Amino acid sequence: MQDESRMDDLYREVVMDHFRSPRGKAEVDNPNLVNVGVNPLCGDEIKVAVKFDGDRVVGVQALSHGCSISVASASMMAELLAGRTREEAGKLIEAFRAMMRGESQPEGLELGDLEALQGVRKYPVRVKCALLPWMTLKDALTAEPASSASPTSLAGETGEVSPKRGGSGIPPEPTSTEKEPGKEEIK
Repeated sequence: MQDESRMDDLYREVVMDHFRSPRGKAEVDNPNLVNVGVNPLCGDEIKVAVKFDGDRVVGVQALSHGCSISVASASMMAELLAGRTREEAGKLIEAFRAMMRGESQPEGLELGDLEALQGVRKYPVRVKCALLPWMTLKDALTAEPASSASPTSLAGETGEVSPKRGGSGIPPEPTSTEKEPGKEEIK
């Protein structure tokens, strides 16, 4: 029992490190894919921008505004995607979804820091927070033909999220007095 408590503490530390110092914040020049995802139930928001060189990821931006779980998951995704192919990104998405459902994952696929989010599956409402960055990426990869080199955005000209995501777009920027402490902003 004490070992399990230590692991929970370690996982909590990893999640909080990614929340406090999220990776993937740097802007990506000329991204091939751009998508915005919103969880209308809790207000979490994510913007994912990915640049490919051929079939390989050479840049990832994952800007999040939301709870520690969604921000940490986006940060972990940005770290894990670097240098991967589209196919490998798809496998990571499916492996993470399987982990969040308590299903077995493919052998030989390392999830790295994502394993720290295993405990989230005990709280079904929070699973959506962890999956938001990954489903936003999956939607972008599914919508974009692998051979296209032009930027694609599933967020329309008006900034609205596609109906598939279920949101109505990123809400207006709150005033400084309305901002919640500790939440990352999407620009």
